[in-house]
Amino acid sequence: MQDIQNKPPQRIISVVPSQTELLFDLGLDQEIVGVTKFCVHPGDKVKRKTVVGGTKTLHLDRIHALKPDFILANKEENTREQMEELQRHYPVHITDMQTVTDALAMIREVGNRVGRGSEAGRMAEQIAASFHGFRPADNRSGPTVAYFIWRKPYMVAANDTFIHSMLEMAGFRNAFAERSRYPEISETDLQTARPDLIFLSSEPYPFAEKHQSELKQICPTARVLLVDGELFSWYGSRMLKAADYMLKLRQKLGLQ
Repeated sequence: MQDIQNKPPQRIISVVPSQTELLFDLGLDQEIVGVTKFCVHPGDKVKRKTVVGGTKTLHLDRIHALKPDFILANKEENTREQMEELQRHYPVHITDMQTVTDALAMIREVGNRVGRGSEAGRMAEQIAASFHGFRPADNRSGPTVAYFIWRKPYMVAANDTFIHSMLEMAGFRNAFAERSRYPEISETDLQTARPDLIFLSSEPYPFAEKHQSELKQICPTARVLLVDGELFSWYGSRMLKAADYMLKLRQKLGLQ
């Protein structure tokens, strides 16, 4: 296998949407040869690349045909079985993100691996600086939030997730912080948690206005809002836009 530490890769496949956007924003337009069907940013560039399947349903034959010298994946987004198979043939870098700090480290590490260390370092510094004005939530301050990612069954983002870290960074307390990962919850669970706010994410489930009244009936005391899931869950260059979005969201909610 090629030593990507000494020679930057020339044929990259990214199988994680947020990391695909990161690679393009690091200036690797020519080096990227394959993406997934869920890689939608930047729209004018991903449409010119070969689609190798979904994040969890990769078409290995398409990947083999592209002859990649570097594959960028993620522990949560991709399946272990497919990653292990690809590792038999190619250099595969698998990221693992649970916190904002993890994401900033990932940006720097990926940048170094693809020959864009300086650009990635500047990007990480810019993202970190954009959040300097925020006061992260603690156990006593900040409104509580139930962050919904799925319907039928209801599922929320709990502790040990990147979304949880982003909520805390923006000054919100996770109403399900005592649980881990992405638990299913019942209507009773939600009523017991009594969140101040309910955030309905735009992804992976496409929550819409009609779902706001549904959740409001279950939890009448909570304020229910639709939020941009990409800005809460995409770890990579999309984070450059996150702080401004969080600030406007807090202003909309009347928070300092």
